Order: sequence, then C-alpha cells, then structure tokens
Amino acid sequence: MSKPQPKKYRTTNWRDYNQSLKQRGAMLLWIDKKMDWLSPGRGKRGRSEKFSDAAIQFCLMVKNLFGVALRQASGMVASLLKLSGLDWPTPDYTTLCRRQQHLQVCISYRSNLNGLHLLVDSTGVKMLGEGEWKTKKHGAEYRRQWRKVHLGIDAETLEIRAIEVTSNRVGDAQVLPHMLNQIPRDERIDSVSGDGAYETKNAHTAIVEGDAEAIIPVRKNGKPWKENTPGAQVRNETLRATQRLGRAIWKKWSGYHRRSLVETKMRCFKLLGERVTARIFTSQVAELQIRAALLNRFTQLGTPITVVMS
Repeated sequence: MSKPQPKKYRTTNWRDYNQSLKQRGAMLLWIDKKMDWLSPGRGKRGRSEKFSDAAIQFCLMVKNLFGVALRQASGMVASLLKLSGLDWPTPDYTTLCRRQQHLQVCISYRSNLNGLHLLVDSTGVKMLGEGEWKTKKHGAEYRRQWRKVHLGIDAETLEIRAIEVTSNRVGDAQVLPHMLNQIPRDERIDSVSGDGAYETKNAHTAIVEGDAEAIIPVRKNGKPWKENTPGAQVRNETLRATQRLGRAIWKKWSGYHRRSLVETKMRCFKLLGERVTARIFTSQVAELQIRAALLNRFTQLGTPITVVMS
C-alpha cells in the first residue's frame, strides 16, 4: 500500500499576518506612554525602589529581544524613550541586574472562554558550557549544564499559559501540577495533552482533579494499573482504546496530534536564544519568563489561519 500524499495548506489571512510580522520589528511597539514607569512610594521606612517592575521588565524585554548585554540594553532604552518624546530616566545596568533577581514578570494572555486545551512539553536551554566548534575540536573542559523549560500553551490562541523553569534532573510529570495551578480557577480546562513522559500516576491524578481530560499515550509495553483511582481508570481506558484501535488511530481520534503546536512554540522560544545569560537561578527564571512574554506579544499581533487545499 502506497503512502498517502501529505496535505497542502493555504493561508487565508496572509495580508493581515504579513502586517503582523512587520509589526514585530517595530521598536516603538513596546512603549506604552501610560505605563507607570516610576515606582510609587511604599509608605514605609527605608528607601523605596525608583523604577517600577513594568519599567524593569521593559528594559529586560529589549535586552532579550535584541540579544544585547545589560549596558547596551540601557542605552537602547534611553534612545527609544528619546525617540518617543519621553523624558523618563533610564535604569542603569546594575539596577537591572539586581532587580532581575526578584522580578515578578507579567505575561499577558487572552482567556479562553470556550474551554482550554492545554498542550504541555519541555525543552532544555544551555546555561554553561563551551560552543559546538570548541567541543568538537578540543573537547569539553567541563560538563555542560542546562535549565529545563516546561511550557503549556493554549491550542486555540497559541499563547503560553504556563511556564516552569527547573534543573535538567526534574521530570516533566513532576512539574505538571504546578503548571495546572497557574491557570485561573474560573477558567475551565477541557483537556491536557502531553507525550509519554507524562504517563505517571501523579500526572493523571492532577489532571483528573482539575476536571480535565488526559490525552497522554500509553507506553508500548504498558500494563493496566491496579489502583482503583479516577486517574488510573482514565489511563486504563486509554490503554484499552489503544489496544483495540491501534496507536495511530487512537492518536488521530483523540486529537493527540495537536501537541505538535507546542513543539513549534518550543522552536520559537529557542529562536530568542539557545543559551540563558544570567548566572543566578532566580534571574534565569525571570529571563526565560520574559521570553515567554515576548512570544505572547508576538502571537497577539496575529497568527496565520490555514485551511486544507482540496
């Protein structure tokens, strides 16, 4: 039997999507003149912060967007403020470095009122280690270290709704309950899709407790779980459906292939940098969260709408 020909797709909103791609390069897009640039007084003893969290996040977004150091980011922000006709002061690089360690990053998103289909996955971002050429030519002088980024995106809006940063020793399923807790309580989660790394009892329990459907494939040598818990019952039902229909048909029937959208988002995430530049863990978390905020802003400008060509 010959292999079926791959489907061809056509973008129906190319004009609007092309305009949104151009807007991503607009330098003044990120400046909001209504932003609270200076921090309000705390009414407590001691010196309060001069700049607000929004101002620090803006400067760090410029740093990550253009891949410059903190000193160059400070100079670039000063130039952007001058072009915008704003006389706001600019934080120096020492202030940015210090405030990044404890920054509460704001990641904007659009709520899904129709029910959220959460797609989860993880990837590694290099923290320490030589470049590819030096490693191949001279060998590695010390072991590379990575930070593991766990992302959860909305299958409809393609926005990042949950993000966790851990060491590379932490498994995907261990982080899933914390990612589900990032979704507001008043927003319904219809399903959670993940690969075989999420096929654990704790992950299934967390999904069932959130009144969501688990779309997680069973391992090829998987056996029925003996526990009589709601999570185990859902997993065993998936096992029976896979054995009866076959793995390929189950994936198509359950909508598992939508998970490829989160893999695409991972690729976009790494286009902002294969390496994290901060050295302190809390600063690394803030740096990676800012990348998620950048991607959500790009997505909100516009996404392509594609249809299958007949």
